[in-house]
Amino acid sequence: MKIKDLKLGEIASVVGYEKEGRMLRDRLISMGMTRGTQFKLVKMAPLGDPVEIEVRGFSLTLRKAEADIVIVEETTAN
Repeated sequence: MKIKDLKLGEIASVVGYEKEGRMLRDRLISMGMTRGTQFKLVKMAPLGDPVEIEVRGFSLTLRKAEADIVIVEETTAN
């Protein structure tokens, strides 16, 4: 599942990253998006670029290319 598949307000966890996004993956990990990290989808632009998530107590805005390499799974609670 990808971030774009989530609905606003849903909480998900990072499961992994797509293989072809190594540079972006390293950047996201340095911003706290490690495996198992829960986040909440806060806003999504009409065309899906950018998206805003709340992770580890701060807001993070991701471009479509960054969001598309993140593999997530829905969780029920934070």
